[in-house]
Amino acid sequence: MQGTVNAPVGGSNPPVPAIYLKGVIVVKELLFTKEHEWVRIENDTAIVGITGHAQEKLGDIVYVELPEVGLEFDKDEGACVIESVKAASDIYSPLSGTIVEVNEALEDEPQLINSSPYDKGWILKINDLEQEEIDTLMSAEEYRELIKS
Repeated sequence: MQGTVNAPVGGSNPPVPAIYLKGVIVVKELLFTKEHEWVRIENDTAIVGITGHAQEKLGDIVYVELPEVGLEFDKDEGACVIESVKAASDIYSPLSGTIVEVNEALEDEPQLINSSPYDKGWILKINDLEQEEIDTLMSAEEYRELIKS
């Protein structure tokens, strides 16, 4: 089933337009990676999480190993680990930059990634961004095509 719905993103109010595909929400205003991370650029900072599709494939998330604030990462470098009832998965930094904040709520409630992947389940924030790298991320339509098959 495909359609358009409204979905909250990072506390945005009102909700933003999203694509609904096979029971998974793909928020139109976000950017995506082939590894199923989403990125929202806000005031020169990238807010990063995993997509609804990724959390659905992982199953119930039971632990998140968050990176330290202040660490610098290169694009596509492992930034943290998410453990679910099925497996442990590396989460890659979709952009080069410095971690300026992590979602500490995930330490006590890792399941927020399952229940609210685009809002309360965000994972980290990065600054010192490079526009050339941002331009390599996929649009919601491109990501929809990736997960469609």
